[in-house]
Amino acid sequence: MLSRTDLRGRVPSPAQLRAALPRAEVDVDAVLHQVRPVVDAVRERGVEAVLELAERFDRVRPESVRVPAERIAAALAGLDPAVREALQESITRARKVHADQRRTDTTTQVVPGGTVTERWVPVARVGLYAPGGLAVYPSSVVMNVVPAQAAGVESLVVCSPPQAEHGGLPHPTVLAACALLGVDEVWAVGGAQAVALLAYGGTDTDGAELVPADLVTGPGNIYLTAAKRLLRGLIGIDSEAGPTEIAILADHSADPAHVAADLISQAEHDTLAASVLVTTSEQLADAVDAELHRQVGATKHSERIATALRGRQSGCFLVSTVDDGLTVVDAYAAEHLEIQTESAAEVAARVRNAGAVFVGAWSPVSLGDYCAGSNHVLPTGGCARHSSGLSVQTFLRGIHVIDYSREALREVADKVVALADAEDLPAHGQAVTARFKDSQA
Repeated sequence: MLSRTDLRGRVPSPAQLRAALPRAEVDVDAVLHQVRPVVDAVRERGVEAVLELAERFDRVRPESVRVPAERIAAALAGLDPAVREALQESITRARKVHADQRRTDTTTQVVPGGTVTERWVPVARVGLYAPGGLAVYPSSVVMNVVPAQAAGVESLVVCSPPQAEHGGLPHPTVLAACALLGVDEVWAVGGAQAVALLAYGGTDTDGAELVPADLVTGPGNIYLTAAKRLLRGLIGIDSEAGPTEIAILADHSADPAHVAADLISQAEHDTLAASVLVTTSEQLADAVDAELHRQVGATKHSERIATALRGRQSGCFLVSTVDDGLTVVDAYAAEHLEIQTESAAEVAARVRNAGAVFVGAWSPVSLGDYCAGSNHVLPTGGCARHSSGLSVQTFLRGIHVIDYSREALREVADKVVALADAEDLPAHGQAVTARFKDSQA
């Protein structure tokens, strides 16, 4: 089911690997012309445009953008107890992990009388997006809200598409997750129009203000991603997320049934999802392929999964050694990387590029999706080479506070002047020397 590439006996260069490794073909630029009118409409006509777009794209026109508090509470009251318990466990574990990510202010004494302090200040208001397309994602609510709260964000709003089958409200499980997290502001708006409304704000149907956000985070489809690209600068964004990815580095010790199940789990998201196996064992590759044929047919979303696995974004790569396999997966820089080899922890410690690394047979990606305590909003499309997943740091800004005394400034004044003159910016130097014109020394 997976196409196969034999790299044994050769180790391609990083450039060759980047060209050869499969990727989902997602061209955000190609949809910008479709998204720009949506963004312009929201900027010009506000909520009225948002509601019209909901009728067009979501087949329902909500009564208002903001979800009434009683509907959020009702969603929690009606939540299946097993789902409520699972969500609460997910929240507890995520809070435990993210609480340890909070940075502390640091003051450095550069010279006597001269200090620089790095203060960590949370973003004032954040918009958090929970998708509602092929699946419902209360877990994305958890993964976005928990680090924002841990960072100390004082004002946050969750956006999720209105659902025709739920009277124009977001899915009740999404609303219930918000209630469990203590989020009382939820907007029934999806896609590109959600990003635009978060950027520009507006006035709801009842006259209440919809306050714009400073930062927008959370995954979505290509149209939402295009809106993030268009509006970046007016708002901050976490990333331009693409289709989900899993790569598995495995040797002969891996269980083919486990490997196949994990590849399938990510292919379930989307026909563009990428499932990549890198292995030193041809026997394992054959066994995994057999397991894929057996397991896919027994899954609920078999057609979607088969399309993803057979797509050009997925594949199997045979390598000579685990070291060669590490070279391949580092070049790929997967959103999710599983290590299913002998001495898996030692191999995992050598990984350089991945959104998250799952070590050994008992740490599947789906654990990280829900209940590991880690965050599942991760870089895709090779961005793990230079970017991190969502964390408390996403919602913090480092501000340098410079506090110099008169003597500390005078000590370095000639250096400031020398550098200002070297850059042909003499007024920079004069801003320092002007302070000492009347000085006796």
